[in-house]
Amino acid sequence: MEISALTRSVVKRNHAVISPDGYINSRVPGWDNCTVNVIINEQMGANLCQTLITLKEDGKLVGATKQSQLFFYVISGQCTATVSGMGKTLKTGQFVYIPIGNDYLIDNPEVGTQLLTFHKLYEKLEGYNVPSVLFGDAATIAGPSYMGDPALRLQVLLPDDLSFDMAVNIFTYDPGGHLPLVETHIMEHGLIYLQGQGVYMLDQNWYPIKKGDSIWMAPYCQQWFTAMGKEPAVYIYYKNVNRFPTTI
Repeated sequence: MEISALTRSVVKRNHAVISPDGYINSRVPGWDNCTVNVIINEQMGANLCQTLITLKEDGKLVGATKQSQLFFYVISGQCTATVSGMGKTLKTGQFVYIPIGNDYLIDNPEVGTQLLTFHKLYEKLEGYNVPSVLFGDAATIAGPSYMGDPALRLQVLLPDDLSFDMAVNIFTYDPGGHLPLVETHIMEHGLIYLQGQGVYMLDQNWYPIKKGDSIWMAPYCQQWFTAMGKEPAVYIYYKNVNRFPTTI
């Protein structure tokens, strides 16, 4: 019999590892016929929200972006995304970025379709317009080597433009690939593993990580990762960018 008191999940002051074995479902108004798991949220000290949504038959997400922008990524399956009258079918690996001030509808899903979301309060920069709605496909986005290492490849999903204050990237590590340094930086991260496994070091703590796991990293949480096993390790992650680092 499996011991129910065992888990790989951990929540600490400046980081968390959330594995699927501890999910508890949430009810979100307007998101119907679906299972919603709130993985990362302000309640744990984060400055973003990350959710995982599994759509059932006739699943439907209806809402509007007000102060927070919203990024949907299809982990598996397909659905229709309509944003302020613009509609498109989204399949595995495709996404839509929804800036503030837009209505959205996600419907017509394949049963079991899984969606990842990132939410962040939008900080408008003087002299720059709010970004437009953006549909995209990770399969069409180049993944050049990271810091000159061909075992590491980074795909940048959102434009490198000062109107954006969030970035979403996909990082791929070949087996044995690892970060070339221990990163210590002001950016915050939320991520989920799409494939593979490895070991992540967070604030001098070492964690086994595999497909389906999510990680939160607060600003200045030291971080390092190496991929293990026989297939590449792949994760999609959020970070805050392009804004002055203090409110003073």
